[in-house]
Amino acid sequence: MNATGFEPAPDQDTDPASAPGRIVLLTTSHRVAPGLLSWPAWQALHEADRVLCADGAHPQLPYLREAGIPVDETSPTAQELVRACAGGYTVVVVATGEGEPALTDGLARLAGSGRVQMPALELLPASYDLPGARLLDLVQVMDRIRAECPWSSQQTHEGLAKYGIEEAYELVEAIEEGDRDELREELGDVLLQVVFHSRIAEEDPDAPFSVDDVAGGIVAKLIHRHPHVFGDETASTPEEVKAHWLRTKAIEKQRTSVTEGIPLGQPGLALAAKLASRVRTAGLDVPLPKTEGIGYELLALATRAEAEGVDPEAALRAAARVYRDAIREVEG
Repeated sequence: MNATGFEPAPDQDTDPASAPGRIVLLTTSHRVAPGLLSWPAWQALHEADRVLCADGAHPQLPYLREAGIPVDETSPTAQELVRACAGGYTVVVVATGEGEPALTDGLARLAGSGRVQMPALELLPASYDLPGARLLDLVQVMDRIRAECPWSSQQTHEGLAKYGIEEAYELVEAIEEGDRDELREELGDVLLQVVFHSRIAEEDPDAPFSVDDVAGGIVAKLIHRHPHVFGDETASTPEEVKAHWLRTKAIEKQRTSVTEGIPLGQPGLALAAKLASRVRTAGLDVPLPKTEGIGYELLALATRAEAEGVDPEAALRAAARVYRDAIREVEG
């Protein structure tokens, strides 16, 4: 055994002219439960002449050994690994979380030298991240920040409320500006607010809930409100979908007024448009107040905009941006 703790396979032919063998670098995702490996990965592990892993605490090792696969806990150099494959041997390297950069760099240098008969090199992903897997990373990072950051550990729902409003407005601005990079970043900031509040909610002594409860709730709601996707109903137009949604929502909420559930703290134009939308959807005939004043004029404009399919808030923001540009032009 050499200084690295790596010992060549017994009785192998080390003649450089012999078959060079095969190296399989097996990668796994920490976001997938240990032991849940692909069938090609299990085949490669069972058929290998040797299986190596530099990390004795690698989460996959107990499951490999339970499956009858012996694993050598060692970290060979690139040259040692090439020699171990000489004679047609297959060596599987179970990669650590860093992906074995030192080993792969060493193998690349050997291959580039042209002086070494290299074994076949194969990268074999043994487990794959599903869509949304990085959300698990966000939850873990937030959990650690909540526990270790002096500022984050003291935050409350009430203290963070203003940031939720700010991030929502910044998201809307990114959408209206058409900046894709900014949109991606602002979506992340909004998502952070959801995860942050959910993490704080876990500590509530009376009614705790977690981000899984939040996600589970919205999943159940989406499934229930899309019977044309997950159930037996049909909908071929956006109008039919909206009708399904409103009908299901009305049964769920059992509201006594169409105004219930409308947040009065939202911007005035948006509030007026939302009220007008509820009135129109419910088929109610509610005349506007016959009162003079700028507020009532704005109410009439917001109602008219909603009836014409225009978002009055977005329209005013667009006009305000034009006004801003005109101001800057005058300023020089």
